[in-house]
Order: sequence, then C-alpha cells, then structure tokens
Amino acid sequence: MSTDQALANASQQIDRARSDKGKRPTIAGFFDEATNTITYVVHDPATNEAAIIDSVMDYAPNSGRTSFGSADLVIEYVETNNLKVTWLIETHAHADHISAAPYLQEELGGKLAIGKDIIRVQEVFGKLFNAGTDFERDGSQFDHLFTDGETFRIGELEGIALHVPGHTPADMAFIVGDAAFVGDTIFMPDFGTARADFPGGDARELYQSIRRLLSLPDETRLFLCHDYKAPGRDDYAWETTVKQQREENVHVKDGVTEDEFVAMRTSRDKTLDMPTLIMPSVQVNIRGGRLPEPEENGVSYIKIPVNAV
Repeated sequence: MSTDQALANASQQIDRARSDKGKRPTIAGFFDEATNTITYVVHDPATNEAAIIDSVMDYAPNSGRTSFGSADLVIEYVETNNLKVTWLIETHAHADHISAAPYLQEELGGKLAIGKDIIRVQEVFGKLFNAGTDFERDGSQFDHLFTDGETFRIGELEGIALHVPGHTPADMAFIVGDAAFVGDTIFMPDFGTARADFPGGDARELYQSIRRLLSLPDETRLFLCHDYKAPGRDDYAWETTVKQQREENVHVKDGVTEDEFVAMRTSRDKTLDMPTLIMPSVQVNIRGGRLPEPEENGVSYIKIPVNAV
C-alpha cells in the first residue's frame, strides 16, 4: 500500500470515528513514573475487546530483580471492566523500559505484535550483544508483525498501522478509531520530539515520519508513550492533538524545515546520555519481552558491552 493511500485510509477512519461515537475507543492510560512510560488499554465499548499498548515490567538496575506491580494494575483494570484482550502491541523495541507483554499474555491472552522492521533491530542488536546463533533474527518471538498501512480490528473498532521510522527503524503508530498511539516519535508540544541517535535511528526519517503523522486530521487525538514534564510544567501529560502539535511543538511545528530539524536533533542528541535501562531493555525487548535463556546454572544474564555504544 502506498504511503498516500495508507494516510488517506487512516484519515477516513478518523473522520468516521469523529462522526460516530460508536467507532471511538475507550482509553485508559497507566503512567509508570520510574520510566516515564504510559501503558494504554484501548477497548471497544460495544464488545469489550481490548488492546494493551507498550506495557512495562518493573526492573531494578541495582539488583537485576524483576517484578510486575505496574502490569498488575493493568490486569486489575482489565478484569474489573470485564475486557477481553486480543492484542498486546509494542510501538517499537523500547530502550528505556522492559515490556511486560509475555506476563500479560499469560494472564490475559491476546496476540503479541510489533512492526515487521523489528527484524532490522534484532540484526543490529543481536550483533552488538553477541547473541549467538540461538537468537532468531526473524521476528518469530512475536505472534504478528505489522506492515505499513495494514488494517486490524479491536472488536468493532477499526485500526491501521503506520510505519514511522527515525527513532528506531521499527517504530510504528497505531490508529484506532480517532486516536493515534504514536510511541516515541513525538512528545508533548512543550517537550518536542524523540532522539534519533540509537543504532538504526535517523533524524531525517524521524522528521518525515512526524510530518506524516501531522498530516492526519487536526482533531486526531495523539497518545504519547512518554512524558518528562517540560520546564515550567508541573503535571505529567500524554494526550494532545495533531492541531496542537502543528501549532506548538517546540521542535517540529509548522514552518520548521527538514534541514532545520535535522540540525537541531543531531546537535541535541550529542548532549544526551544513554537511557539508564538501555542495556537490559533492548536485550529483553528484541526477544518479545522475554529474558535471555538461562545459562547452565539456571540464571538469566544481561550483557553489558564495554566501549561499544
């Protein structure tokens, strides 16, 4: 499907949802302050079918211990509202938190899905972490790999997947009814946009992906994967609109050229430290949220490449 056709289909879907409340999803956001991540439960009020987007497994970097307090809040919400989970969706292989998708799948069911370019990410990081021949680099750790423009359903709700690379090669945005879940492409207007300096990232691709998203109808609700409270703002926030982003985003509002954005993003990224959890997060998330296979002593290990990143 061409980019223009995918966008046209997404825009038509959003317009239908705007005119028919029955085509709009019910959305609950769960903010994890330790990683500044928002997990979403998106459900169809007509059928109670639901998707969970970008879940979080709790991880203590000082001890290597894992727990599921954040995910259990999601489970409680799903069970309290009698929802049936049909999708567990990752917008990309996160570098700042570990997915809880396998745990949620065991408890709630649903298909685990990500964009098809996860294969490119697996190849890059499989080499970086010397994962060996036992680590499959074909996306088989996931139940479904979305392609650009692919349609899907959550109950009676329409959904469209859009490929939005730049932050990583595999980033996807998911349009459900009149809402877009945009992962790490863009943040609240006062904070700007995602970095593009991870392996496989590209500032020029990121600009093009963001402008693609911002060509959706003005009223499209955008739900973000992170918020860090920009200076001068006291509260966390993670919902905005296409119109607000086009008018106010400090990095990429209307009038900012591609070259200007690339120069800004490249310069800014050089000042940023790597995320605290990048080493455990990437190693686990390219495996679909599963820890590396235990070694002969029964313990799983996270590798730390020295002087390689």
